[in-house]
Amino acid sequence: MTSRDAASCQYQHSSARASGPEPTRTNRIAFHPFNGGLCVLADDGSRMLGFCCGSVRFCPVLLVLMLESCGANVVIQKDAQFDMTYDDMVTSDNQTIYSYNHTVSRNKTEGVRVSVELLSESTQSPVLFVVRQKQAVLSFQVPLILRGLYQRKYQYTQVGRTLCQPPTKAVAETQFFYVDVSTLSSAGVHYQLRVSRVDSFTLQTDKKFSFNATPSQPQFFKYMFPDGVDTVIVKVNSQKNFPCSVMSIQDIQCPVYDLDNNVAFIGMYQTMTTTAAITVQKKDFPSNSFYVVVVVKTEDEACGGPLRFYPLLPDELLDAGNRSKTLDVIVSPAINSEVYVMGMLFCLGIFLSFYLLTFLVACLENKRMNRKREGLLNIDTSPAETASLLGKASVSPYEYGSFADNGSTLSSEAITDSLASADGNYGYIERSLESVGRSRQESLSSVEEDDYDTLADIDSDKNIVRTKKFLCVSDLARKDKRILSKKYQIYFWNIATIAVFYALPVIQLVITYQTVVNVTGNQDICYYNFLCAHPLGALSSFNNILSNLGYVLLGLLFLLIVLQRDILHNRALERNDTTALECGIPKHFGLYYAMGTALMMEGLLSACYHVCPNYTNFQFDTSFMYMIAGLCMLKLYQKRHPDINASAYSAYACLAAVIFFSVLGVVFGKGNTVFWIIFSVIHILATMLLSTQLYYMGRWRLDSGILRRILNVIYTDCIRQCSGPMYIDRMVLLVMGNIVNWSLAAYGLIKRPNDFASYLLAIAICNLLLYFAFYIIMKLRSGERIKCLALVCILFTAVVWGFALFFFFQGLSTWQKTPAESREHNRECILLSFFDDHDIWHFLSSIAMFGSFLVLLTMDDDLDAVQRDKIYVF
Repeated sequence: MTSRDAASCQYQHSSARASGPEPTRTNRIAFHPFNGGLCVLADDGSRMLGFCCGSVRFCPVLLVLMLESCGANVVIQKDAQFDMTYDDMVTSDNQTIYSYNHTVSRNKTEGVRVSVELLSESTQSPVLFVVRQKQAVLSFQVPLILRGLYQRKYQYTQVGRTLCQPPTKAVAETQFFYVDVSTLSSAGVHYQLRVSRVDSFTLQTDKKFSFNATPSQPQFFKYMFPDGVDTVIVKVNSQKNFPCSVMSIQDIQCPVYDLDNNVAFIGMYQTMTTTAAITVQKKDFPSNSFYVVVVVKTEDEACGGPLRFYPLLPDELLDAGNRSKTLDVIVSPAINSEVYVMGMLFCLGIFLSFYLLTFLVACLENKRMNRKREGLLNIDTSPAETASLLGKASVSPYEYGSFADNGSTLSSEAITDSLASADGNYGYIERSLESVGRSRQESLSSVEEDDYDTLADIDSDKNIVRTKKFLCVSDLARKDKRILSKKYQIYFWNIATIAVFYALPVIQLVITYQTVVNVTGNQDICYYNFLCAHPLGALSSFNNILSNLGYVLLGLLFLLIVLQRDILHNRALERNDTTALECGIPKHFGLYYAMGTALMMEGLLSACYHVCPNYTNFQFDTSFMYMIAGLCMLKLYQKRHPDINASAYSAYACLAAVIFFSVLGVVFGKGNTVFWIIFSVIHILATMLLSTQLYYMGRWRLDSGILRRILNVIYTDCIRQCSGPMYIDRMVLLVMGNIVNWSLAAYGLIKRPNDFASYLLAIAICNLLLYFAFYIIMKLRSGERIKCLALVCILFTAVVWGFALFFFFQGLSTWQKTPAESREHNRECILLSFFDDHDIWHFLSSIAMFGSFLVLLTMDDDLDAVQRDKIYVF
C-alpha cells in the first residue's frame, strides 16, 4: 500500500459497565507507511495503541489484531477515483466508505453514475449501498428486488443508478460524495463498484442519443430549454416492442424517481413499446430544465405483453431473464404561437367559405327568380291569370308549364286501382283557398298530437289505401298539415332537450378527466396521437378539439338554410298558393331542424371526447352519429310517407336502445361469445320486424296469431299458387337490406370485433347508404329527374366521403389496445404542422355530412310543381 492509498478507519467500540446503558466510544484507526511497511495507530481519546509491520502483505493480520484489541466493528474510508473498478468484500463486521470529489459548475451539468455488481453466488443478507451527496441521499440494495403483479419478486444482481447534480450558486465548486457499503451477512460478500462520468448527460436539441437500460439500470438525462424555445417534444424510440418501458418527465430535483416502483410518483409519464412522445412546456418548469427518465419495467403486462410467470410460492424469487433494451431519445422544438394562429385561421377559413358560397348561391337564385317574375309580367294575359302565375312562381323555381313535363312517366293505367273517394277527402283535392287560408291562421296550440287521424274515412279506408299496388304521395298525405307539422317539430324539441341533458354531464366529466391527467401526470389515461398533440392551456390536444369546429359551423349553416326555406314556404301558404298546398313532396321541416342540431351536437361531443379519448368515453363521439344516421333514414322515409312516419318518441326510444347496446358492447362485448349471440339474434329479429313493417305499410299486427297468418300467406302465395310479391320494388329493397344485415350479424358473431361501437355505427351507415341508393334509383326509374344543384351536391358529397373514409381508416390511435400499443400507430402532423390525419377526417366528414343533408333537402326539388297524385311512393 502506498502513501496515496493510505486510509483511515472509524469504528464503534462498546465497553461493558456495571449498570445502565452501554456507552459508545468513537475510535479512529490511521494507516501510515513506514520503511516499506505499515504502521497502524488507534486512538479512542483515553488510550492509544500502535502496531507496525515491515511488509504490506501483513496488513490484514495487523488490522485483525487491531480489531480484536478494540473489540468493535470497523468503518473503512477510502479515497476513490472515477472510472476505476473496486473489487472488494464486505461483512457484518466491517463497513467501507468510498469518498469521491468532483468539480460542479453552475453553467455545466455533469452526470455521475454508480454501477454495482454482486459477485457472490448467494447471500444471506443483501448489500446496502448508500450514496450521500450535498443535498441528497440515494440508497439501494443488491440483489435488488423488484415486484410485479401478484407480488411476484424479481432479483437483479447488477444495479446502475445515475446521481442527480445538486445545484450550486458558485461558478465552480468542489463537492464530495460518499458511497457507503454495508451488510448484515456474517459471511463475506464479494462485489464490484465503479463510479463513472456520464457522456452526453445533457441532451442537445435535435440530436439523437442512444443508450441501454434494464429494470435495475434505469437512465435519465437533463435537458435545458434554449433561448426562444417555449415548447419541446421529447421522443423516445426503440426497435423492440418488449421489454415494456416507461418514459417520464421530471423536474430538476433530488432524488430522481427512476425505478419501476416509483417512476409514477411525480412528473408526466407514459408506458411505451416502440414509441413514446411527451410535449413539454417551459412554463411548467421554473428552472427552465427537466429530466428525461427512462425505466424498463419488470413485466410486460402494462404494454399488452404476456405474463411469463405465475406465482407458485409467496416468497419465491423469479429470474427476470434478459430485459435489456436499446432506446433513442431526441428532443425537438414544438410549434410556436404563429402555427397555432395559422391553424385556427385555416380552420375558420374553410368553414366560413361555405357561408360565403351559400350566400352567393342564394343571391344568384334570387336574381334568377326576379328575372322569371319580370318575364311573367311581360306575358300578355289577363290580370287574374298573371296573378295566378306570379303566385306559383313565387314559391317554386320551376317553369309554370312544367307541371306535365315533371310528372311521372308511368302510365295512368298503372294506378287504376287508386281510390277516388266520392267526398274528395284524399288524392289531389280542389280545396277552397279561403278554407285553407283560415285553417293556416288557426293556432297550432289548439291541435293535439293525439288527433292523429282527423278524416272521417281514415279508419275504414286505411287498409285499402295503403295496400294498393301503386301508391301516390297523395294517398299518404291526407292528414291535417297542422298536426303533422306539430308532430315533426317534436323531433327538434326532443333532440334539443336530449342535447342539453347529455352534453352537460359530458362536459363535466371530461373536465375531470383532464384535471386528473394534469394532476397525476399519467398520460396513459388518454389515447392521443402524441406525435401531433398540441397543448393549449389545460388542453392536451387542442388541434383535435379545434378540428371539430366544422360540425358546429356547418350544422348552424344548415339550420339557417332550412329556416330560410321554412319561411318561404310559410309565406306561400299564407298567400294560399295552390302549388305549395297541393304540389310536390309535403314540406315538413322538423326533421331537418333535428338533423342540423344533431350535427352541431356531434361536433361538441366529439370535441369533448378528444379532450381525453379513451375506452370509457368513446360513446360521446358516436352517440349523435347514431342519431344522425337514424334521422336521415327517417327523413328519407318521411318524404314519401308523411302520414305513417314514426313519432319522435318511438324514434328516439329506438335510438336510445341502440346506444344502450353500444355501451353494453364496449363494456362486455370483447371476446364474449354469449353477448355476440344475443346481439346477433336481436339484430336479425329487428331486421325482420322492420322489414315486415315497411313492406305492409304498418298494416300488420304482432300478436298471438302472427305465426298462423305467416303460414297462411306461405300456403296461399307459395304452395297453393306460385305468385310473386305484390310490391316488387319494396321487396327488392327489403331483400337487399336483409342480406346486408344478416351478413353483418354473421361477421360480428364470427369475428367479434373489439370496437363494438364502430361496428354498430357501420351497421347504421350501411343501412342508410342502401336506402339512399334505393331512393335515388327508384326516383330515376319513376321518371323523375335530379336538378343540377342536387346533382352537384350528390357528386361532391360522394367524393368528399371517399377521401374522408381514407383518412378515417389511418388509425392513429386505438383504445382497444393498451396505451403503449396505441402509441405505435402515432404519426407526425401532415397539415400546417398542426393537424394530423384524424383532424382531416374531422374536416372532411363534417363537410360530407353537410353535403348529405343538402342532398336530402334538395333531392326532390324537381317535384315542387308536380301534383301529388302523380308522385309515386317507393
